[in-house]
Amino acid sequence: MRRFLRLIPLLLVFAFLGAPTARAQTGKQEMKPPTARVALYRIAPGKQLEFLKWVAENDAIAKEAGVPTSQVYAHTNGDSWDYMQIALDLTDAQQAKVDEVARKHGRKTGFAANLEFRTMVAWHTDTMTIGPTTAADLVAAASK
Repeated sequence: MRRFLRLIPLLLVFAFLGAPTARAQTGKQEMKPPTARVALYRIAPGKQLEFLKWVAENDAIAKEAGVPTSQVYAHTNGDSWDYMQIALDLTDAQQAKVDEVARKHGRKTGFAANLEFRTMVAWHTDTMTIGPTTAADLVAAASK
């Protein structure tokens, strides 16, 4: 597990290579860098396909709402997690739009959706990050 945790920053760099980066300046006003949530999931026995369908439906809802979809990585070797998901942190307005589209499709939102999620997941952890970005942008931010 400790070995995997040391690899997370490297995985994040590779995950977002080629992704658009937020520039620090718009005129004279400084913009807040984008943030993302990196989550590791261990799925409950017998719930693998149900979980993947649920995530795919969430991504379809996000796309319909006009927000970025998540990136999902399937575990193939090493530690005991099943999936890693990287998703940009949404603004309150973006989340409200996603919730609106989800309700339109008969999906649960808020705490009810969290309870539904927990029926499929035996264990998970979330980490908030700055990104996607570049190492050069982080160096520039550190030099201010």
